Amino acid sequence: MDLEAVRTFAAIAEAGQFQKAAVDLSITQQAVSKRVAALERDLGVRLFTRTPRGAELTIDGQAFLPHARELLRAAERAVASVRAGRRPLRVDVLNSRGAVSGLMRDFHRSHPDIDLDVLMLHDIETAVAAVRSGTIDATFRAVAMPGRPLPEDIASVRVLDEPLHLLTGPAHALAGARTLTVADLAGHRIWMPGIVPGTEWGAYYADLVAEFGLTIEATGPNFGSDALLDTIADTPALATFMSERTRLVWPAAHGLRRIPVTDPTPVYPHSLLWHRDNPHPALPALRAHLATAAPTPGTPGTWTPAWTHPH
Repeated sequence: MDLEAVRTFAAIAEAGQFQKAAVDLSITQQAVSKRVAALERDLGVRLFTRTPRGAELTIDGQAFLPHARELLRAAERAVASVRAGRRPLRVDVLNSRGAVSGLMRDFHRSHPDIDLDVLMLHDIETAVAAVRSGTIDATFRAVAMPGRPLPEDIASVRVLDEPLHLLTGPAHALAGARTLTVADLAGHRIWMPGIVPGTEWGAYYADLVAEFGLTIEATGPNFGSDALLDTIADTPALATFMSERTRLVWPAAHGLRRIPVTDPTPVYPHSLLWHRDNPHPALPALRAHLATAAPTPGTPGTWTPAWTHPH
C-alpha cells in the first residue's frame, strides 16, 4: 500500500476538499485525484463522494480513516526509531556498579532531556563491533589491547583513571592498615574470580602481576559480587581488588576493610570509544560532560600498563 496515497486520503478527509488537500500537501489537484484513484483501486472500494461543498467520506472511507491514521503514525514511529537525535543514545558500560555507570547516572541527571539506553557487553571485540555497526553509539573500555590497536574509524578519549583499593576481611594480615604500598601486597593472595583471558581487564591484571610480582588468582566460578564479599569476609588468607568508585553494600557483620593502595597507585583506565562518523547529536554532549566530570587521567604517582596509553 502506497503510504503517500494513504497520507493524501487522510489530508482530504481532514480538509474536506481535494483542492485544499493539494495545497496542504504542496502537490497539484491532479496528483491528489490520481493518488486517491490508485488507493481506491487497491482497496476495491470508493472512499469519497464529491459534493457541491467538496468531498465526503463514504461508509467505506469512514471505516478506513482510523486505520489510515494509525498507518501514518506507525510510519512516523518507524522513521523516528532510526533517526539520529530521535532515538536514545545507546552506551555500553562494563558493569552496573562501577565508576562508568556512575558517570552515566551523573550525565543523565545533568541532561534529563536526552533519552538513554545503557547496556553491558562482554569484551572489547564485541563492543567495538557494535560501535562500528551502529548497534551502539559508544562504549567505555581500556583504549586498546596489547597488539590489537583500535580500528581507524574508532575514536577514543581517556575519561577516568580509577584507583584500585584492597578489600580484606577483618582477620586478614593487612586489615589494620590505613594505606598500603604496592610492595606491601607481595606474597598475599589476591582473589579475582571472573578475569576472562583475552579481555582488556584480563590483560590489565596480567601486566599488574608482571610489573609488581603480585599473586592474583582467578580460580573458581564467578558467582557475583555478593558471593565474593562473603568469601573475602570469611577467609583470612584472601583479599581482592575493588575499584575506588565501585558501589557495594555489605552486611555490617562482614567487617570488611577497604584500603587505598599507593606508591604507585594502580589505576584502571576508562576510555570512551565511538565511531568517528556517528551523527547522534547527544554524543558531543556526553563527551563534554565527561571532560569536566572526572579528574584528568594520567595523574603523577599512578600506574597503568603502557599499552593503555593512546599514541
